[in-house]
Parts: sequence; structure tokens; C-alpha cells
Amino acid sequence: MMSKLQIISDKNKRSSKIKLLLLKKLNKSKIILPNTIIVIGGDGFMLQTLKKNKNSKKLFYGINSGNYGFLMNKFSSKNIIKNLTKANMITISPLEMIVRNSKNQIKKYLAINEVSILRQSRQAASLSINYGSIQLIKKLVSDGVLVSTPAGSTAYNLSVHGPILSLNSKKLSISPISPFRPRRWKGKIISDKSKIKINNLNPKKRPISAVADNIEVRNAKHVIVSTNKKIKFNLLYDKNRSLQKKIKIEQLRRETS
Repeated sequence: MMSKLQIISDKNKRSSKIKLLLLKKLNKSKIILPNTIIVIGGDGFMLQTLKKNKNSKKLFYGINSGNYGFLMNKFSSKNIIKNLTKANMITISPLEMIVRNSKNQIKKYLAINEVSILRQSRQAASLSINYGSIQLIKKLVSDGVLVSTPAGSTAYNLSVHGPILSLNSKKLSISPISPFRPRRWKGKIISDKSKIKINNLNPKKRPISAVADNIEVRNAKHVIVSTNKKIKFNLLYDKNRSLQKKIKIEQLRRETS
């Protein structure tokens, strides 16, 4: 049996206001949206909600109540019912980050946007990076490195000058963060079937943290990142503002800037 429509919001005042307006509209229209969760907030709240519901097959329609919500839709009081009934669905799979820390504990988290490896002290990180049986880089001295999904390629990845990936590219991006040696290394685009292994070459002197979206594991010794194809998130977007279209707009901005 399919579950009823759910509406959840963060604690933002604007989110609460949008929720009240939406409830009035839905009560008047009496539309049926089974197995759907409407998420009101920003990208962070959407990421949190998706991970909480990772084993469900629900549909997620995001409404942005913050400054900029790349994973969200713009709220339109006039068109919200039409937008909900005609929304298009896209399906994405998250990254899975497995970290072994300095105490030999294993930590496992999901990342929808990116996994970032960051220096934890004033010392630059010293890393080796492999994917599959290929050694991508023997020694990277940098502030860190970032592994991004196509959905996350316009987030932190874009800020570190990583490539913007099309949603259907079946690729992942590996991008250095402020590389010192080799200074000119720009990173690599690889298949999303690849298993990426990142080792800390000097964990005592140069500690690093591993971050899955916004969840941090300190003092990481090595990190394995791969796409978890068993988990699929179904996101709903307004017909004229799909995630594919948003990514394309960012690609065009980069080309003309």
C-alpha cells in the first residue's frame, strides 16, 4: 500500500510560511500525490532528508526557502499545484565513503554531492590516489582532494575548479584542492563504476579529515569511495527547471566567464 503525501520543513521562518500556504493550496485542490515527500528548506536539509530515507522508494520534491537551492524548486504560490502534478523525475545514486581512522575504526557514510579529503592542521596533506588497479597519483601535496558526483559537480567541486559533469555522464570527478605538488595537476574524470582509494602518506605529521557532504571523520588513514548503485533517490523537478537544465546553465556560465 502506497503512503500518503508528507510535507516536512526546516526551522526557517520562511519554510514555515511556505508550508502553511502549501497546505491551504493542497486542501483546496485535493490532488493525490502518493509516496511523495515535499521537502521545504535548502540543499543541506534535502541531503539530510534523502539520507534518512535511503531505504525508501519515495519521490522527493524540494522547495527552496534559502538563498540558493540547487537540488530544490522555486516556490510559486500561483503555480505550485500545476508544478507538483507535472514534475519530472530524475534518479541519482550516492557515493559511499568508507574510512579507516587512526584508531583503526571503520566509519561508513553516504554522500550525494561529494566526498572531500581535507588537511586537518597547518601542514598540507600528503596523499596517494588509486582507482581500480591504476595508480592515479603517487604523491599529491595539497589542501586535499575532492570526489564529486554529477549532481554535486556544481557545488564544492565547482569552487575548486573541478569539471561540471552532465547528469547522465556516468562519471565521477576527482579534483585537487589547492595543489602544491604536482602544482599543475588538474584532476581526473573517471567512470562511476570505479573504486577510488585515497591513502594518507603521513598520518602522524599531516592528519586529514574525510567529509561525506557535511559529515566529518577526523584522523583518516585511508578512504575508499565508490558509487552505491543499490541506493537510488528519486527527485522531482518543475518541468522548466530540471536538474539537467540547472547543470547545463552552470556549464554555459563557465564557458562564457
